[in-house]
Amino acid sequence: MTVVMVSVFAVLLLLAFPVGYALVISSGAAVLTMGAVPTVIAVVKLFQPTQSFPLLAIPFFILAGALMMSGTLGRKLVRFAASLVGRFHGGLTQVTVVGSTIFGGVSGSAVAEASALGSMLIPWQKREGYPPAFAAATTASSAVIAGLIPPSIPLILYAAVSNASIASLFLAGILPGLMLGAGMMLVCYFSGRLRGFPLLADTGTLRDILNAAVTALPALLMPAFIVLLLRLGIATPTEVSVIAVAYALLVSALIYRDLTVERVWSALVGTVVTTGVVMLVIAASNLVGYVLITEAIPNAITEYARNALGEPWLIILAMNLVMLVVGMFLDLPAAILLLGPTFIAVGQAIGIDPIQLGVMMVVNLSIGLFTPPIGTTLFIAAAIARQPIGAIVKELAPFYLVAITVLALVSYVPAFTLY
Repeated sequence: MTVVMVSVFAVLLLLAFPVGYALVISSGAAVLTMGAVPTVIAVVKLFQPTQSFPLLAIPFFILAGALMMSGTLGRKLVRFAASLVGRFHGGLTQVTVVGSTIFGGVSGSAVAEASALGSMLIPWQKREGYPPAFAAATTASSAVIAGLIPPSIPLILYAAVSNASIASLFLAGILPGLMLGAGMMLVCYFSGRLRGFPLLADTGTLRDILNAAVTALPALLMPAFIVLLLRLGIATPTEVSVIAVAYALLVSALIYRDLTVERVWSALVGTVVTTGVVMLVIAASNLVGYVLITEAIPNAITEYARNALGEPWLIILAMNLVMLVVGMFLDLPAAILLLGPTFIAVGQAIGIDPIQLGVMMVVNLSIGLFTPPIGTTLFIAAAIARQPIGAIVKELAPFYLVAITVLALVSYVPAFTLY
């Protein structure tokens, strides 16, 4: 069954089928070869995960991010980031990294972040004389910080697979996310200094910075607000996501006063489309998991890893290598849902905390978002900058080094996630 499923899935990917459809068709074909399994079981397995109450948090967080990022707030955040770091070497690219870190606390989606920030900052950087390929590389790589800063959609998906605490995962993702941001800012600084990127004119006094911070305060408070509500047990993740939507509506209507029917409609349509894609992958992945568990594949892989590799550090290295390769060909949500059940079983066998494993998976698979041949944020940034993929990948080398360093720390030093 598993051989049939993997073979059909590989062929469909080569034929450029969307991942969700490829998963449904390949797992369905595997179920048909099982013979005695009633079709109704396959249908139940397909739709069962979509009835999960915690997963309701996904569309509400997506909607909250869309409402806040599509209006005046996005420009206020960019202005704040520019006032903060714009005056330094590589200042405009550092603005991209700071903006990505802040936007990550609003959207929770790397793809949304790359589109929103890239469309604002890449043309600005090109006008100021920055190399377009480097501008695109900064946008593509820093966008993945959104997968770690609360409210992170990938961490919610991992929680659905592992039954780990969403609040604990959100808290665990903050430090690795900030480490990624700090490392990428250093890359931007030294690149600007060594390559002579243009310096921006003075971006203002301390008072200007404080004024910009005050105007961006609603967005700056949102991730702290989410984590606080969860850690204090005031609300569940789903309830917090609904509160986040109400918060976004109130901020847009009462503080920035830019809420329109068109904006709300556009945010709703975008949320429905994005949620539909994610839920299709979730449903299909559950059927794939059913096929794998029926054939005891996770247990077999766990036993093989323990017998063949032995040492926990070697097993962690092997897991990371597998995820790096898979992340190059599958979108992050699909990769988490497919690899999660197997790697959770392996992690339990060698004593990895599920929270640490979840952050490790998200950091690892996020690298695939700006890595050819499928990298989603890479292609978005390339389209906005109108640059060839090869030129951008050359500029990405130091960003890959930063991401791999953070991945190694998260993988082998539990304190970075379990503090």
